[in-house]
Amino acid sequence: MAQSLNPESGLARRHPSGSDVPGPNRVWYFARALLIGYAALTAYISLAPLAGVRHGPWSTPTLTVVGFAFALWHAWLYLGRGRTLVLLALTIGVSLAFESVGVVTGWIYGPYHYTDLLGPRFLGLVPYLIPVAWFMMIHPSQVIAERLLAGRRLEGWRRGLALSALAAVVMTSWDLLMDPMMVWMGAWVWEVPGAYFGVPAHNYAGWLVTTVVVYGAYRLVEGRIGSPPRATTSEASLAVWAFLITWSGNTLAALQFGLGGPALVGAFTAGLLGCLALLRTPLDP
Repeated sequence: MAQSLNPESGLARRHPSGSDVPGPNRVWYFARALLIGYAALTAYISLAPLAGVRHGPWSTPTLTVVGFAFALWHAWLYLGRGRTLVLLALTIGVSLAFESVGVVTGWIYGPYHYTDLLGPRFLGLVPYLIPVAWFMMIHPSQVIAERLLAGRRLEGWRRGLALSALAAVVMTSWDLLMDPMMVWMGAWVWEVPGAYFGVPAHNYAGWLVTTVVVYGAYRLVEGRIGSPPRATTSEASLAVWAFLITWSGNTLAALQFGLGGPALVGAFTAGLLGCLALLRTPLDP
């Protein structure tokens, strides 16, 4: 029989997968430590240029890997092992497939190609760092959607559809800020500049399609993997904070690059959605 969850104890608890893990305090302390490290690194990378300190090409990959580590650990605690592995596999598989087709054909996001700034590329097309970045934001975006829809009377396929659609909107709202910034940095190049600060509107339709496929496939199978572990609202909100930390760092970078337009749009989309989700996740007594 599974052991009961006692927040005051340091005893092991049992995941739905059947594996014992350290008590709630210890595992969630590590999640908080990862989040603090991610916030500190984001602050350094964002603010150091204001003090005349220049950082090398290591900054974006390192920050992405740390953000991914937090997202993976949080998902493992929040969703459980089985659900996390399914979401991770779907994110990597779908993002690599869609991005690769997109680079070759230009059908999904519009005609573009990656530069060498983000490191080695899968089949010479898509940097391996890209699916890592997708999962880094896929999980927090899903948590935000869950919080925003908390209390709504949605059951069955309606709930799955609403969560998938809203999570896709949350994820795409981040790209409204991120894409112009990364283009300015030279991470990828749009072969035909678009109307949205040089980015084709086609790109955002592609983001919605990609994320709906990931979230929709996940929602179709999640019920067959057992129930997720229990998490308090404050534990769940750590993922929301990770999303807002990413948004804050991207906003500071965009402002430094003179991209005030995308920064403003990001404030009223990604920033607003993240803050609204926090209001729906009050700290537990």
